[in-house]
Amino acid sequence: MNVYEPLGALKPVGPDIWIVDGPAIRFYGMPFPTRMTVIRLANGNLFLHSPIRHSQWLERDLLGLGPIRHLVAPNWIHYAGLPGWQAAAPDAITWAAPGVRARAVARGVMVRWDRDLADAAPADWAGQIDQMIVHGSPVHQEAVFFHRSSRTLILTDLIENFEAARLPGWFRGLARLAGVVDPDGKAPIDMRMSFRRGKPQLRAAVEQMIDWAPERVILSHGRWYDRDGVAELRRAFRWALR
Repeated sequence: MNVYEPLGALKPVGPDIWIVDGPAIRFYGMPFPTRMTVIRLANGNLFLHSPIRHSQWLERDLLGLGPIRHLVAPNWIHYAGLPGWQAAAPDAITWAAPGVRARAVARGVMVRWDRDLADAAPADWAGQIDQMIVHGSPVHQEAVFFHRSSRTLILTDLIENFEAARLPGWFRGLARLAGVVDPDGKAPIDMRMSFRRGKPQLRAAVEQMIDWAPERVILSHGRWYDRDGVAELRRAFRWALR
């Protein structure tokens, strides 16, 4: 699988925000590229969203930006990289979205959980990063974030946007059936179905994302959107906005 090289390297997105692409992982047998988002807060502390696998080289580069203080697991699937970063930055606070703690326990992943993410930003980053929990699915509750100064929305799995040319041939058909192939990436079909009864709650969350007026939308899997953020949200969530 052709992932987004160079891997493990800080790639600037805007003022005080970077992405780091990581190696592909297998989820239900399918290869998923991974991506972490890094934000430097006004006090110099670093906020790591969906941490990828730890490496000494990446840790060194991050410490060149500032101390690692916040490790964020934004939904029930994105927590596997946390133990390595907790060992490297033992003073960092680890934040859990709804459902993450139970999933980690069920999978036998040893993670120290410090605080829970909620619909309002904590004092640690209030006024710099807006946040909310997307409700409406009994399975998937995701914390989404909006970095004000760079006008960047950070999603995890609510939009997936795989580029067909980067996928192994056998996976392309499955990705198309799931509705997650660029240029029309969106939530995978099983996730969309899980919001069937909670679509009003999802619609309200999408409308809030649009009201934030992001220029960019970062995704964890596939090509992210470096422009036309609002238009991409309207396109990707048209199934929820009807």
